[in-house]
Amino acid sequence: MSNELIASLAKKMRTRDVILFVGAGVSQNLGLPLWSELLGEMGKELGFEPDEFRDLADPLVLAEFYKLEKKSLGAFRSLMDRRWHSDESRVDASPIHQLIVDLQFPIVYTTNYDRWLEIAHARRGVPHRKIADVRDIPGALRDETQIIKFHGDFDHDESLVLTEAHFFDRMDFESPLDIKLRADSLGKTILFIGYALADMNIRLLMYRLQRMWERSVGSSERPDSYIFVPTPNRIQETVLEARGIQSIASTDEDPGRGLEAFLRALLDHTRS
Repeated sequence: MSNELIASLAKKMRTRDVILFVGAGVSQNLGLPLWSELLGEMGKELGFEPDEFRDLADPLVLAEFYKLEKKSLGAFRSLMDRRWHSDESRVDASPIHQLIVDLQFPIVYTTNYDRWLEIAHARRGVPHRKIADVRDIPGALRDETQIIKFHGDFDHDESLVLTEAHFFDRMDFESPLDIKLRADSLGKTILFIGYALADMNIRLLMYRLQRMWERSVGSSERPDSYIFVPTPNRIQETVLEARGIQSIASTDEDPGRGLEAFLRALLDHTRS
């Protein structure tokens, strides 16, 4: 990992000018059921063999089919909620979640549906506010960590971005949470963790943010943002750098250990 990039990021952390964006890779170290397992359960509810169902279409299309057949995502949302949050104390043994709390980000966006970020802050007694839709925004306090559920939250079935149609609507980039992101990110650095660069949705988000900056103040005024990636990839890193996003790559074969080492190094630099 680049100590120079980590030191540069830590400097911005000290002035609380960094927004954290959290993806699915952060929750995987908690031993949650894989998405493929949940899709198998979805298929069983519809009378399919799990392996057969998973092979029929893209996960987003399968989720949309489920919603059309069941008329609601409520039952599946309930299944995910029960499977993922059966023991809240497990987050105490997650170094990654504990480090996120220690780093004291003022604003955290997440595309995860689960509650582990909120649980981690609550169990440490750290003031925080969950924002899943526009109704949650009024009353947010400056000394609270805002946790914005960018793809929805289990407490609001209608907020979940789970089907193909949901993702197409989400990528219009015009919802109240999108407008909030545009306001929050002006003048701020964004750190992305837990994302695979093969994920088109997060790459589209990065592109939209770049275009927003170019229209607002010009790309030369945009603060550098950063993404932690589990393995180096020179081609993807070059493309992201052109969009103002610096890649910090791990050399550890285990993605979870690599992310933990990065967050620990960032915390050490922030405190030094």
